Amino acid sequence: MPERKPVTLHRLQDMHKSGEKIAMLTCYDAAFASVLDEAGVDILLVGDSLGTVLQAEATTTPVRLDAMEYHTRCVARGNKTAWLLGDLPFGSYHASPEQAWHSSLALMQAGAHMVKLECGAWTAPTVRFLTERGVPVCAHLGFTPQTVSALGGYKVQGRGEAAAQVKAQAQAMVEAGAQMLLFEMIPADLGREITAWSPVPVIGIGAGVGCSGQVLVLHDMLDITPGRRPRFVKNFMQGASSVQDAVRRYVAEVKAGTFPDESLHAF
Repeated sequence: MPERKPVTLHRLQDMHKSGEKIAMLTCYDAAFASVLDEAGVDILLVGDSLGTVLQAEATTTPVRLDAMEYHTRCVARGNKTAWLLGDLPFGSYHASPEQAWHSSLALMQAGAHMVKLECGAWTAPTVRFLTERGVPVCAHLGFTPQTVSALGGYKVQGRGEAAAQVKAQAQAMVEAGAQMLLFEMIPADLGREITAWSPVPVIGIGAGVGCSGQVLVLHDMLDITPGRRPRFVKNFMQGASSVQDAVRRYVAEVKAGTFPDESLHAF
């Protein structure tokens, strides 16, 4: 098998335009970074989900920037070719665009190629401030875990009349310079519609198969997360011979457009 070339933002944009699916998984350490990279995962997300997965917090809200910087550095050391995306945690970009810049600088210097922040109408100036200064931004829309309390719990976003607001937010983020969108827990038809319109890649988690690509929390798809998993998660360890095999199966199903299927997305 030929050696994989490093995944770049231009490559991801070309994949979106051509319809080639993008496979993303969360990753928090060097060992898993190497496994995921060798299995062909396109994007490694150092997610603030490490708060619930690694730190046993009830939500992602307590995660600090120094923890994100540490885990980003670990993943960067184990990764060779995948695109590396780092989460800006709660409170690290809310005060001002300047605060977001300093937080992004910490993750970029730790090895991230792009930062992700949970967005709404109020974040457009921040996204513009970052992208004008050379920081690639992924805008997280739909259900935003950092504000789960304000949203009233883990609820699907963008149903019915609320779809117009989600679409308007996506357009505002693209106009502000976001080079990638990530939608969580929105109706599949809305995910498909936005992806067809969007000039940038659209990654879905609980957003239907019509997105440019998919992301899952690594520990969820390996079935090692305690408690109940979200219904859009599939256990890829079932029937797999190893962790590496499970990750390769995930990549293959995302690329083939068979994950997620309708039984895993009933929003």
